[in-house]
Amino acid sequence: MNDPDKRIQELYTVPNVITVIRLLLVPVAFTVLVASEAHILAFILFAIAASSDFLDGYIARTTGTESEFGAMLDPLVDRLLLAAGVIGLYVVGRLPLWILICLLARDAYLLYGNVRLQAMGIERIRILFIGKCATAFLLLGFAGSILNWPIVPGLGWTDASWLPGLNSDPYTPWLWAIYIGFLLSMAALVWYRVIAGIKKHKKDFECKTIPDPIKHSSDR
Repeated sequence: MNDPDKRIQELYTVPNVITVIRLLLVPVAFTVLVASEAHILAFILFAIAASSDFLDGYIARTTGTESEFGAMLDPLVDRLLLAAGVIGLYVVGRLPLWILICLLARDAYLLYGNVRLQAMGIERIRILFIGKCATAFLLLGFAGSILNWPIVPGLGWTDASWLPGLNSDPYTPWLWAIYIGFLLSMAALVWYRVIAGIKKHKKDFECKTIPDPIKHSSDR
C-alpha cells in the first residue's frame, strides 16, 4: 500500500469519525443553549459531545487505530467544547464572568506556551492526568448546568454575587463539579509551567554543552 492510501486509511477511522462528529456538535449545542429555551436538547447535544470523548479514545487504543490526526484534533475539540460551555453558560447567566475569563485565559496561555516550545525545537508537552481530570469535571459540570436541574438554595456563606453556590441565591449542585474542575485546571497550569521550564533549561544546557563544529574547525 502506497503512502497516500495509507494516510487516507488512517484518516477515515471510526475514532476520527466520532471526533469529527463531536466537533460538529459543538456549535449546534452552543446555538441551542444561547438562542432557545430547549435546555434538555442543549444538554443532550452537549452530553453526547462530551461523553463520546472517552469512546473515541477507547476505540482507538483497543483497535490500534490511533493516528496523528486524531491526536491533534481530539484535544482541540475538548478545548472548543469547554469554551462553548463556559461562554454559553455565562451568556445565559449561570456562570460568573471570572470563571469564563480565567478558563479562556488559561487555554490561551497554554496554546501560546506550546507554540513557543515548538518554535524552540522542544517537543510539545503531552496532556497530563490532572489536566484530563480537570476537563472531565468541567464537562460534567457544564452539562449539568445546561440542564439546570435540580435547583437548590445557596449555602448563604457570603453575599458576593460572583460566588454562586456559596451565596444564598438558588443554584444547581452541578456547579461544584465546575469549581473542582476549575481548581484542577489551575493546578494543571502550574504543573505545565514547571514542566515547560524544565524542558527549556534542559534545551539550553544541551545547546551550551554541544560543541560548535564551525568554531572547532577554525581553531585547528
